[in-house]
Formats: sequence, structure tokens, C-alpha cells
Amino acid sequence: MEIRPATPDDVSHVLPMVIAISKLHQDWDAARFKTIDHPERMYDGWLRERATDARSIFLVAEHESRLVGYVVCTIEKDIPIYWTPECGWVHDLWVEPHYRNEGLGRQMAMLVIEGFQRLGVTQIRLQTAAGNGAARTLFESCGFRPSTVEMLMEL
Repeated sequence: MEIRPATPDDVSHVLPMVIAISKLHQDWDAARFKTIDHPERMYDGWLRERATDARSIFLVAEHESRLVGYVVCTIEKDIPIYWTPECGWVHDLWVEPHYRNEGLGRQMAMLVIEGFQRLGVTQIRLQTAAGNGAARTLFESCGFRPSTVEMLMEL
């Protein structure tokens, strides 16, 4: 298994995983995670930009010439009242079901942490779905802690 920086050529192979992660989130909470039709179309250009952006982290996991996971992260500005003017943001981390529970997600998460450290980022944030206990366990094992609770009301 190899984890490496993504290239623009990898994007077409990542897009099926984007569809899968979008569907999974919608299954957990359709009101919160309902996406537009074909979210992969918007991801296509965005991921291509991330693959060449020095202030983004976009990694893919490859097994026998097949992509089996990805993580995509950016540096985002915070609102000006906080001491941390910007933070690393983990948007997606996905491992194909057949390759889970082998430490691949943890390896990618640790590489993200190292990457943001090299970029001088002092804080990393992410969100997980309420139903995604596995992700919380993974990220807590890497040193993340709960910070806020997002609440939702449908009107």
C-alpha cells in the first residue's frame, strides 16, 4: 500500500469515492448532508486545484495500481476575533470498505498532521457525522479532541 500526493490525473479515480462518501453522509443524515445532483462534478475542478495547490493536502492511497482511499484538506481563514487566523481543514477522508481496519485511515491522518505542521499550521479542524463513531475513534487516536457540537433544526 502506498500513500502519495495526488495528481490531477488521479482525480477521475477519486470521484467514485466522492460519490460514495456523499451517499454515506446522506444515509446518515439526509437533512444535513443532502447534496446537489452529481456533487462529483463540482469536486472534479476543486480536486484538480487541490492537487497543484501548495497550501492544500491531497493524498491518495494506492494498492496494486488502484486507488483505494483519499484525504483532501485545505487551509482556511478563521473569523478575525480568534487568535488562530487560519487553520487546517480536513474535508474528506475515505478508505474503500475492503481496505478498512488495516490502519490506512490512520496513516493518512498522520500524514495530514505532518503536512500541516510543515506548512506552519497550528490548528487542524474537521467535522464528522453524528453517526460516524469510527471516524471519531480514528481521529481521537491521532490526537484530535471534540471541540464543538453542530446542531440542526429543519424548518
